[in-house]
Amino acid sequence: MASKDVTDPARMEKIVSLCKRRGFIFQSGELYGGLNGVWDYGPLGVELKRNLKEHWWRRTVQERDDVLGMDGAILTMEQVLTASGHVGGFSDPMVDCKTCKGRFRADNLEASQCKEKPSVCPGQSPKCELTEPRQFNLMLQTNFGATGEQTAYLRPETAQSIFVQYRNVLDSSRVKLPFGIAQIGKSFRNEINPRNFTFRSREFEQMEVEYFCHPDDGLRLTDEWLEARLAFYEEIGIPRDKLHVLDVPDGERAFYSKKTYDIEYAFPFGVQELEGVAYRTDYDLGVHQKGSGKPLEYFDEETRARFLPHVVEPSAGCDRTVLALICEAFDEETVTDDKGAQEVRTVLRFKPTMAPVKVGIFPLLKKNADQVRIARDIQKTLQAWMNVFYDDSAAVGRRYRRQDEVGTPFCITVDFDTLGENGPELRDTVTVRHRDSMAQERVRIDALLPWLLERVR
Repeated sequence: MASKDVTDPARMEKIVSLCKRRGFIFQSGELYGGLNGVWDYGPLGVELKRNLKEHWWRRTVQERDDVLGMDGAILTMEQVLTASGHVGGFSDPMVDCKTCKGRFRADNLEASQCKEKPSVCPGQSPKCELTEPRQFNLMLQTNFGATGEQTAYLRPETAQSIFVQYRNVLDSSRVKLPFGIAQIGKSFRNEINPRNFTFRSREFEQMEVEYFCHPDDGLRLTDEWLEARLAFYEEIGIPRDKLHVLDVPDGERAFYSKKTYDIEYAFPFGVQELEGVAYRTDYDLGVHQKGSGKPLEYFDEETRARFLPHVVEPSAGCDRTVLALICEAFDEETVTDDKGAQEVRTVLRFKPTMAPVKVGIFPLLKKNADQVRIARDIQKTLQAWMNVFYDDSAAVGRRYRRQDEVGTPFCITVDFDTLGENGPELRDTVTVRHRDSMAQERVRIDALLPWLLERVR
């Protein structure tokens, strides 16, 4: 079970530094000073995030008969968010410090730092002078049309587009309860105090299911979805002993929820939420039925009964999960080279399914035309099936270290044995080096593709 009291700021600093240095995550607009709470994913980060989303989609939609997918628009009608309760009700209490001009969430001061004295929370320094709390609108509003006459919002969550399209999906797909609608997409919140790298951002991506069911099945299905989500995190490389399940008590849940579990992960900055699994009852379809004036009841052909389906919502933060994967994979170990010298090896121990680059491909000597030709042929063969990286600069040991640092699980080296120069028995084989153990083995070139596919998918 994850401990809520353990933090490791030094480890987090190393992770943030690695993310920028190796092209995982950059601050948006950094060239111009940066946009606070907004992040860009670099070449490796976008591959990691893509692997996560594809794996989530495969497990959640493609491999289930009871979940369908959709992709809703980001721009959301004001009427939709008025009916859902977001307009006029989606806000956090905010306080200002008259001394440092900082702004903080009034209900979470203990997690913030005073700008003039970071060792204490806002309000704890004698210099702090906090204003009275006031409500701060978390939604980002926009106007469009020829004269800007129409108001819309950048959606604060992906859920509402699913609820609004529930009837269309039901009718067009001819599904029966229980069934789910899944979506991966961007959401936007005008956070008062973005913090902890990408964990709390103003633009973020969600992986979400709205699972519609009979009212009698809601609580049971909530527990089933909780177990399914915990198993998913284990599968992608986040062990259960790093997870904490919070059964949100009465009074702290949303008013419409009968049961909510928060799945939390032990980040270096503390235990924080990755995903919520909430039993939302029939609140959402109820407010949209009332707001639109159109019936959203489900007709059960067996019982001949009409009722509003209840909803179980597993809602995961994609960016938070990417960050958790990086934090969990990050490792430093002291190794001894062939000459007896010790060095620190930095390695990201991603599960191969999540790793941004699956295989590094090297000719032992870049001046050896035959080695380069064979390495390039291997690269061309594997590229159609997985993301690979060709590298011929510096010594092979240096190349291994570079691939360790970005989490590449396997490296292939074309050497003199491949050419048969040390005997015919190893001709047309290559050295495959394993990232975690650093062990090496010989694999025939014509067997490389199936050998790798078995291990990286």
